[in-house]
Amino acid sequence: MLFTSATFFFIYLPITLALFAISRHSPWVNTGLAVLAVMSLVFYGYWDASFVPLLMFSILWNYLAGLALDTERIKLPVSRRTIVTIAIVVNLCLLGYYKYANFFVQSVSSLTGANWKLLEIVLPLGISFFTFTQIAYVADTYKSGKPERSFIAYVLFVTFFPHLIAGPVLHHSEMMPQFHANAGKRVDPALALEGGLLFLLGLAKKVLIADSVAPTANRAFLLSDSGQLGFVDSWGGALAYTAQIYFDFSGYSDMAIGLGLLFGIRLPLNFNSPYRCTSIIDFWRCWHMTLSRFLRDYLYIVLGGNRHGATRRQINLMLTMLLGGLWHGASWTFVVWGGLHGLYLQINHYWRQFRGAGHGKDKPAKVSAVETIFGWALTFLAVVVAWVFFRAETFTSAWNMLQGMFLGAQTYSAQVLDSRVAVYLVIAFAIAVFFRNTQEILETRRPAIEALAHSPKPLRQGLAWGAIVGLSILLVLVAASRGTTEFIYFNF
Repeated sequence: MLFTSATFFFIYLPITLALFAISRHSPWVNTGLAVLAVMSLVFYGYWDASFVPLLMFSILWNYLAGLALDTERIKLPVSRRTIVTIAIVVNLCLLGYYKYANFFVQSVSSLTGANWKLLEIVLPLGISFFTFTQIAYVADTYKSGKPERSFIAYVLFVTFFPHLIAGPVLHHSEMMPQFHANAGKRVDPALALEGGLLFLLGLAKKVLIADSVAPTANRAFLLSDSGQLGFVDSWGGALAYTAQIYFDFSGYSDMAIGLGLLFGIRLPLNFNSPYRCTSIIDFWRCWHMTLSRFLRDYLYIVLGGNRHGATRRQINLMLTMLLGGLWHGASWTFVVWGGLHGLYLQINHYWRQFRGAGHGKDKPAKVSAVETIFGWALTFLAVVVAWVFFRAETFTSAWNMLQGMFLGAQTYSAQVLDSRVAVYLVIAFAIAVFFRNTQEILETRRPAIEALAHSPKPLRQGLAWGAIVGLSILLVLVAASRGTTEFIYFNF
């Protein structure tokens, strides 16, 4: 079910909160964890109950693999290296079958001319997220030799419903201590209030902005299949999707963190105003931050990172981004998107080396205001171009869109962009670039695990808070009455 649906907001969430509150009076300390784990499975099964067994198999497999890697209690006849290798291979095989089997069949058919039929496979929601989360757990348990022994806590770690479908990618070292520490405690009312407000602010981003510009983006990319877009409409479609994915993902990230706070759990920060960034390196420190962390720690560093010279670093960086693009979807357009960002990052690193020459550091010397503005504009342009491949269904569609953006002779067309949408886009990008983000607004409460430094004074409680809460609740009612689109990252 969607966080924006009436079913979630008026039925599922109140029931889950009520059961969680009641569980605090149980003499069994883990009752609260058990309630959340069961309700998280209900949340997942609401979409398609037939995939719950697959999720539970994945959980049980990795939980047992973790126990087998326990250096204190378990002594098996096979090496720990063999165990972790088998555990990770099984995870990758499950992900590969459900997400990439048809991609492989289609690619081979196209290259060889074979008429292979596609398999009838339905992609389970969230499989990329719960698989990556558990690969990280198994890999870290192999290093530490200290697994999570509470099965209930482990189930909740994987299935906790705020993050299960679209992230963030959780790290067990951040979450397990919270689950155990909060198992028998009451939730701080002030923390829950902050969580509720953060959820509503995220909902406002989704309903007011992302869903408002989504039809424009959808129509533009649909028309781009036949090459019907001119200069204005091509840019209108590309910018509409740039705004849509920003506020869709930013809104979901806020809602996930807010829901976690309702149960006394702080999720990691996953989104930190990436459209403010003045370089691609900084962009990837602010966009899908937990995925960037996973790719860095469990792929880039494993490949060798920057330990074997500049050339090897650039190769490792490109491979990481190509695989990161493929993670987003089983399509060559996603691979190109990842490759573009890999190329951007390589150029960015070379530029920093050039600018830092004589300073002994791989970072630029102090930059002027003009360079900062130019860096922001170039970064934003590069991101928009890459989003075209990310959103396009085919290379033809992407190429037609880019031709319209950079070679289009037609100066205006009313097929896609109108004055209303143009106003939406101006407001959206002004908010993304110049307004304080939700983490900065609530900075003193530290709603996410990572604290943001050097932020202005936060918004004070009072009339402004009441107006924001009231407006956001109204948006819930509007969303429930007209319906909303799925979150973009639900597809990954």
